[in-house]
Amino acid sequence: MRSLVTIQRVKMISTIPDSDFLELAHVLGWQCVAKKGEFKEGDLGVYFEVDSFLPEDERYEFLRNSSYRDNEDNGKGFRIRTAKMRGQLSQGLLLPLEKFPELVGAGEGVDVTEKLNVKKWYIPETSNPGGTIIGERPHGIPASDEIRIQSEPELLEKLSGKPYYITTKMDGTSGIVYYIDGEIGCCSRNKEIKDEEGALYWLPVYKYGLKEKLANYGKNLVLTGEICGPGIQKNKLRMAEIEWFVFDVKDWDSNKYLPYEEACKVCKDLGLSIVPLEEQGEKFAYNLEELLEKARGKYPSGLDKEGIVVRDLMAPKATSFKVLNNDALLKEKD
Repeated sequence: MRSLVTIQRVKMISTIPDSDFLELAHVLGWQCVAKKGEFKEGDLGVYFEVDSFLPEDERYEFLRNSSYRDNEDNGKGFRIRTAKMRGQLSQGLLLPLEKFPELVGAGEGVDVTEKLNVKKWYIPETSNPGGTIIGERPHGIPASDEIRIQSEPELLEKLSGKPYYITTKMDGTSGIVYYIDGEIGCCSRNKEIKDEEGALYWLPVYKYGLKEKLANYGKNLVLTGEICGPGIQKNKLRMAEIEWFVFDVKDWDSNKYLPYEEACKVCKDLGLSIVPLEEQGEKFAYNLEELLEKARGKYPSGLDKEGIVVRDLMAPKATSFKVLNNDALLKEKD
């Protein structure tokens, strides 16, 4: 489960021009608007990431006018999202640790999501019939979530100087197809889906003829990609029909993800599209600010793209992270 709320140390305080009451507190790779004087450099605070959904609690009542939500999918509470205040991005919520007596003794980096009863804000990804759920995602079939670089900025140093590639983050819903010892199956992000031709998560199999192709290919593979098109998210790509863009190819027998070039070959052999390549290089040297700028931009449709994904060229999952487009986050609606 994603760590939505953690104890973090304030790395720096910076001023907001023309504001007598607000300033910026920096934690990890994020910045949060805070009351002036509420934090100083080195203080520990409780950091709530974007997409946190906080329960009704007196400590969060100051958020009611801007953040209170009550809907069928999430219930009642306070949604934390990217906002702009006094011309500055605020990416999450930082509150003083002393407001939370139940967290006494919790040190820097500790995940307190469950302790504070915080959940992830859920937005249904598709209005299409995804299919009949028949169980949890099978053991060993990998999840597809990428870490946001601001949550683990040390990944920049880990990738520094290594061959890398950058792909466009497609706007859709994650779909998994696996072929293992003659058996084919499909999963959403977390659930296994029954084999039904009309099911969204089986669309890649039927559209691209993968039952026959994978049986003839002779390898045990797990393919993960983004299903995009009408009825999925807001179809920012403005596609006329549903398509599947592969971003991970795992060799099941070796338990390894294929390097980028090998993954491209598998997709070509199977007649599949891979996520668009934006850049490939021999020595990664980007800093956070440069990546945030690179994540901006548009899809061919002219709408804001979701962002980019950056990976090690030879070992894609050894170092892998997403950089979201702040322009798109600011325009995001409930």
